Amino acid sequence: MNTPGLSQADQAWQDAQLALMALQVDPVRLGGIWLRAAHGPVRDNWLQLLKASSLKTFRVPGQVDDERLLGGMDLAATLQTGQVVHQPGLLAQAHGGVIVLPMAERLPSKVSAHIAQAQDKGQVHATHAHITSPAQFSVIALDESEEDEACAAQGLTERLGLWLDLRDVSMAQSNNTLEALGQSELQEAIALLQQMQTSHEQVEALCQTALALGVDSLRPPLMALRLACVCAALEGRDAVEQSDLQLAARLVLGPRATRMPAQAQDEEQEPPPPEEPEEQPPEQEPESDPPEPPPEDEQEPEPPQEALEDVLLAAALASLPPKLLDRLLMGKASTKAAHGLGNSGQAKTSKLRGRPLTPRPGKPSAGARLHVLATLVNAAPKQRLRQNNPGSGRVVIRSDDFHVQRYAQQTPSCLIFALDASGSAAQHRLAEAKGAVELLLEQSYARRDSVCVIGFRLATAQVLLPPTRSLVRAKRALGGLPGGGGTPLASGIQAALLQAQMLHRAGSTPMLVILSDGRANVSLAGTGGRAQAREDAQTLAQHWRLTGYPSLWIDTAPQPEPQAQNLANLMGANYFPMPYVQAQRMASVVQDLSAQVRRA
Repeated sequence: MNTPGLSQADQAWQDAQLALMALQVDPVRLGGIWLRAAHGPVRDNWLQLLKASSLKTFRVPGQVDDERLLGGMDLAATLQTGQVVHQPGLLAQAHGGVIVLPMAERLPSKVSAHIAQAQDKGQVHATHAHITSPAQFSVIALDESEEDEACAAQGLTERLGLWLDLRDVSMAQSNNTLEALGQSELQEAIALLQQMQTSHEQVEALCQTALALGVDSLRPPLMALRLACVCAALEGRDAVEQSDLQLAARLVLGPRATRMPAQAQDEEQEPPPPEEPEEQPPEQEPESDPPEPPPEDEQEPEPPQEALEDVLLAAALASLPPKLLDRLLMGKASTKAAHGLGNSGQAKTSKLRGRPLTPRPGKPSAGARLHVLATLVNAAPKQRLRQNNPGSGRVVIRSDDFHVQRYAQQTPSCLIFALDASGSAAQHRLAEAKGAVELLLEQSYARRDSVCVIGFRLATAQVLLPPTRSLVRAKRALGGLPGGGGTPLASGIQAALLQAQMLHRAGSTPMLVILSDGRANVSLAGTGGRAQAREDAQTLAQHWRLTGYPSLWIDTAPQPEPQAQNLANLMGANYFPMPYVQAQRMASVVQDLSAQVRRA
């Protein structure tokens, strides 16, 4: 199942086909497939293979409501008969099949939570009715997000055993298809899977591989073991072999890695070659020749266990996420620090406009609109008690039946950069900050984000760039900023606070990014004195914390500076020591801050 000599893209396409075969054999216990691929012919070819398979598929739109997803009342039949008539939802209909989630990266958190809960319990509870239906299904999440965008929610992808990435596969490569799985082969594989045998050493090797890669959940090793069993069944065997474990480690554990296993490998390689014990056995050889064979026999079982773990780790390393080491150095969580929801700004509830939310009980007052359908659904089961003549067709509605409509709006975000332009290293910091701002502006068009730049040096702070998305203005503002002089840190925080308050009044979500070593030496009044300057900076840092706006402090000192860390704590900001600021890394960290705001 693992063909040597294939390119990375060819191997990815072959893995995608093998994953589809495995899902046909055991869809429920494998959880499903997280497929990252842009909309185009490559993904269409894979979806054609899915359509031609034995799997029953049910498409779930991202904006599906709770009643359609979980099941609920058939309003027309209920009003006609006077009795509650239940209508099954999509999850109950997909029992024994597969649900397909298009644009999973934009799936609302409520929908993904319902799907995850149904997968865990194997059943679903209908809305407006005390009815429980079986719902054992698999999930195929189609993710179209780019590298710098928020991808599907972690609560959903964690339950999907197979993670695939087809973004680098060409259309010509996707035309190379493997032989389809026949019905007789499928039934034979399912029968063999029920008799599959695994050893304690194989289970331990998968767990050790997951531990070395920093996989902190029990689900991945279990799903990797299950995938290995499925692969063995597809090969016509009733026992798992090393090749099956390799494939499982590469497809399940590798993409979930959160740390580089090189350190663990070094630690394992250091103890084995002790030189001192090797000098002692020769002295005992003439005295104890007969006892030598028993220890050799006792040590024979150990090397296979170590070799199997090394083989699985090497297989998993072949599928490590790109730029994993750089993300870990930045203090990010795992691949799935990029997990997020939505595409811009911060969500808030509105009564008049935006994306429709689930209606809530309430009276149509203070600008709220009556949700007619939800009101009828709530009143329908009570008609037999309220009507003297149930067959009259008249619906009796009371005030406690009223439901109002609600909407969700996404407010735009603005990144406020406060740059310390003092000191001899200011030119280097400003050059890197300029690069980060340019990178963020290029990414902001899709998210409707804007950028504001504040520079502080000498005796005061200056707004170099008011909130804008213009890349030309950003280059012009940053290019004309000189460096050197004192550090009026308090003035910089104050200027950022004023900008944040204006942005908040305008309906935008402010986020602050400070680049400074925290060594303030100019007070808020513009005079010298480190003690007063430090006190002013601490006071304004506490004012920022009271606003509740998110913030990030990037320490630009050669070594982590305690003063900067203390100010970051007072502000409630995330602190990152970064002696050598790089534009790409800075942009990456700020993206994490934006993702946190969108999830809030």
